[in-house]
Amino acid sequence: MNRYPRDMRGHGPTPPDAKWPGGAKVAVQFVLNYEEGGENSILHGDAASEAFLSDIAGAAMWPGQRHWNMESIYEYGARAGFWRLHRLFTGAGVPVTIYGVATALARSPEQVAAMKDAGWEIASHGLKWVEHKDMSEADERESIAEAIRLHTEVVGQPPEGWYTGRCSCNTVELTAQTGQFAYISDTYDDDLPYWKRIRGRDQLVIPYTLEANDMRFATAPGYITGEQFFQYLKDAFDVLYAEGEAGAPKMMSVGLHCRLIGRPGKLAGLKRFIEYIQGFDGVWTPRRIDIARHWAATHPPQQYERPSEMERARFVELYGGIFEHSPWIADRAFDLELGPAHDSAVGLHNALCRVFRSASEEERLGVLTAHPDLAGKLAQAKRLTAESTEEQASAGLDALTDAERAEFTRLNDDYVAKHGFPFIIAVRDHDKDGILSAFRRRIDNDRATEFAEACRQVERIAGLRLAAVLP
Repeated sequence: MNRYPRDMRGHGPTPPDAKWPGGAKVAVQFVLNYEEGGENSILHGDAASEAFLSDIAGAAMWPGQRHWNMESIYEYGARAGFWRLHRLFTGAGVPVTIYGVATALARSPEQVAAMKDAGWEIASHGLKWVEHKDMSEADERESIAEAIRLHTEVVGQPPEGWYTGRCSCNTVELTAQTGQFAYISDTYDDDLPYWKRIRGRDQLVIPYTLEANDMRFATAPGYITGEQFFQYLKDAFDVLYAEGEAGAPKMMSVGLHCRLIGRPGKLAGLKRFIEYIQGFDGVWTPRRIDIARHWAATHPPQQYERPSEMERARFVELYGGIFEHSPWIADRAFDLELGPAHDSAVGLHNALCRVFRSASEEERLGVLTAHPDLAGKLAQAKRLTAESTEEQASAGLDALTDAERAEFTRLNDDYVAKHGFPFIIAVRDHDKDGILSAFRRRIDNDRATEFAEACRQVERIAGLRLAAVLP
């Protein structure tokens, strides 16, 4: 099957109302990444030293050597930065989620105790703070399992959330397959949580951020001063808060690192931001596990058959009648590059219409002639499809007076004689009088004009039918 795995639709044009606790207009969630002691180092059995996310300009990995300065900067995060952040957040009464690298947590027992005493969530940040992109699936699966085991041993309970960060294209699927996690965060693709269908299982995803993130102090383009960091966070918050006031509450993630934002000059910007948002009503500052539990209770996954996951026979069985008596359209649409974006009424409608539009004129004429006359003999004999019967009844065409039925019969006969196909209109868009008015107006059009209009109406009918069976 030709299937496209990426989801370009997401929540679509009208995201769900998050319904945050207390009617909050925005959820601001702080993540503190604890990686110190889990980074690349030959002390940890790695081939080279670390080179990522430090204040060393132009850092490069040193194969086979320890990088004393790099190790020292990471140690600052554990020795000083963490405790400065611990005082800031506990003093402000704001709980955080720790993304804890399991081997780093194992080397920092006092910090782990402080996290637990503060009631912070300790989610998993993998076994080691290393790249996963070149790992085989088997090796990454083994690494995930060992991360869960070691985390449970060190923290005292298994992690409920996961974020690898330096992930592979297999990470989300592999972590979801464990069935271990209330949420996974290895995506950056939305302002709200969402459910991702993975091998028949619904996995909650809470997207993370790389822009409202202090890593920009260590990358280009990035922040130079704490004030710049504050200003960016403030601007993001102001936009999201306004959206929440307008009835569309969102989530704002803030990503932090002990060795970066834990430096005094950088911390000043974070401190200002916390003080700023505490001046607003309707701001929820949860841990990520709190968001996960809220979303699972308030917006559970929708259970329905997804077109992109179906076998051909089932796909044609369900959607072969969307275009009247023309299952070949669904059969051809099955061979298109379908994906999650086609698991909605709008998405599947687009796929079916692509087939209809690219068909020959003779094939499209066959679709038009497959449609019954409005209030015609088939309707009177109760031989319409279930869809057509319901549609005609919705406009009152099943309850005509003798005079109305006679006019429909005359108009049908004259229209078919002139154009060679039945008069077609999306009856759900009109009442009986509106249909008759359109009938009288359109019958005088030339055939090419009516052929094009009839095709548009067929597509509209298909869209309405799909809207009744898909989200």
